[in-house]
Amino acid sequence: MSVKIRLQRHGRKQAPYYHIVVADARAPRDGKFIELIGSYKPQTVPATIELNNAKAIKWLENGAQPTDTVRAILSYKGVLLQRHLDAGIRKGALTQEQADAKLAKWLEEKNAKVEADITKQSTKKTDTNATRLAAEVKANAARAAKIAEKQAAMDAAANPVAEVEEEVVAEVEATPEVVAEVEATPEVVAEVEATPEVVAEVEATPEVVAEVEATTEVETATEETPEA
Repeated sequence: MSVKIRLQRHGRKQAPYYHIVVADARAPRDGKFIELIGSYKPQTVPATIELNNAKAIKWLENGAQPTDTVRAILSYKGVLLQRHLDAGIRKGALTQEQADAKLAKWLEEKNAKVEADITKQSTKKTDTNATRLAAEVKANAARAAKIAEKQAAMDAAANPVAEVEEEVVAEVEATPEVVAEVEATPEVVAEVEATPEVVAEVEATPEVVAEVEATTEVETATEETPEA
């Protein structure tokens, strides 16, 4: 009988999880199995793997053939390396302490690599979200500016007189130099107010007034005399 170590699917649609089972190669994928040795959840980051290493090594030693996915899982969890080290111990090439030290060092390096990969993915996701948020804010600002421009055009079309008056007021308010110049030159008014001598001189010469009145009387008599 050919025995395989393979995955058995469970879970709902688009959210699967798997049992790692030892089963007859002729049995259906989700059918009967011989022994359950672990589980695999690919939806998490990183994937969640629970595995009984001792049982996996026992079945590998008994000739069970893992599928490609299960082989990758066994390699990821260090089962294949542990089996190789156990073979070295049986041959006398290694002691148990040396094998344990090699396995511990490998697991430490593997965990550090996994942690670095998690940090990298998290940073990448954060940068992606920040870039997406900045693009959305920019698009919203452009949309708001376009809406404001359209609203301003509609208001101007509805009340053009008010717009002209606003432009005139804005132009007058924008040129305070004229008002400042007029206010800044009170010398003209002061000069006019400071020269009453001209009025006094005119009022102090009654001869001129008398001469003007005499001239007026002559002109009046001339107009009243009939022609011969």
